[in-house]
Amino acid sequence: MIKLLIVDDHPVVREGLRGMLDGDPGLDVVGAAASGDEAVVRASELAPDVVLMDLRMPGGDGVSATGRILADSPGIRVIVLTTYESDQDIVRAVEAGAAGYLLKDTSAEDLLAAVYAAARGETVLSPSVATRLVTRMRAPVPQALTPREAEVLALVARGLTNAEVGRRLFISETTVKTHLLRIFGKLGVSDRTAAVTTAMERGLL
Repeated sequence: MIKLLIVDDHPVVREGLRGMLDGDPGLDVVGAAASGDEAVVRASELAPDVVLMDLRMPGGDGVSATGRILADSPGIRVIVLTTYESDQDIVRAVEAGAAGYLLKDTSAEDLLAAVYAAARGETVLSPSVATRLVTRMRAPVPQALTPREAEVLALVARGLTNAEVGRRLFISETTVKTHLLRIFGKLGVSDRTAAVTTAMERGLL
């Protein structure tokens, strides 16, 4: 018997999932929670085998709750069940330890199969989510900036001209331009402003 905990901030969704899954002879819906914080408490109390976890909820989101639950009970399998499928949401959930990522348009049959698969230790993903992950994995890995390139870009970010950067680093203005061209290529941008903005977004500055 697989013990299942349902987590969703919408009562209709919680009851709908309970009604959909509780009739299966191999499942026992042991409880439900309406927020991430409540999910952590309920998971500790009920020790479910599988948790169906909504992603965005007040009172602690699903990703945070997933990480906290697994920190206390690594054997629990968490399946994210959400309407959102952005790359950022998917990666955050996977990094938190989620065993699956399904969308709420998943059929009852596929959801049931996913719960059983997760309980067996398998990873379960909606087809569109799997495609996104594969595409992301195949994307070229961004090249890292060299220490000198990072120095140049940091000074550019402070508003210094090429000539001023050169004087500060004791290199020629031509060399500064060469470094900037390499930086543009690595960051996939074509100007100084975009280089600084992109570097900040990636945590390089």
